[in-house]
Amino acid sequence: LKEAITAYTGLSPATFFTVLAVSLAFYYVVSGLFGSSSGPTHHQERSVEVEPLPPPVQVGEITEEELKQYDGSDPKKPLLMAIKGQIYDVTQSRMFYGPGGPYALFAGKDASRALAKMSFEEQDLTSDISGLGPFELEALQDWEYKFMGKYTKVGTVKKEVLVTDGSSTAEATEAAEATNREAPNAGDNAPSEKPVGEPVETAKTDDAEKKHE
Repeated sequence: LKEAITAYTGLSPATFFTVLAVSLAFYYVVSGLFGSSSGPTHHQERSVEVEPLPPPVQVGEITEEELKQYDGSDPKKPLLMAIKGQIYDVTQSRMFYGPGGPYALFAGKDASRALAKMSFEEQDLTSDISGLGPFELEALQDWEYKFMGKYTKVGTVKKEVLVTDGSSTAEATEAAEATNREAPNAGDNAPSEKPVGEPVETAKTDDAEKKHE
């Protein structure tokens, strides 16, 4: 080995091993300095990324107008979305449904029709699924199964009952009561059947008296 070191390096064995030891020591010193400076920062970044999310909060039955408050614009509030009247907490997917995300326009709404049609049009951001075809309804069902398996249900959307002419139920009730109050007055003004029958009975009585005479 000594002869090989001398032949290939031109150094004596003692000099060769000294140079090798110094090189290794220099390497460990330099790598330790750079490694210690970058290590803690990397761990701190990872600790921020895995910060746990707050547990889902049950909101109960709310209106569509109240649901709009949970569209992600307020970071202190959960991020909610509804499908077929069922509200789910999608806070864990804020990168998709939060502000700036590809599906941000669905947040804070019941966008069942838009999901069924895979549409991003404003007129489709509604819970009305009437007139959809079988393939669209099947697609909506797939979305619902996905949300049921991945997210927590936290409430339902309260439906507002309207009559066909667009007025409220209370207005329809008041109109019906007003009609019932006017009905007796209309009956009082109708012609009586009794005066019509009296002349006939009088004529029959006169004929009977003449025959008797």
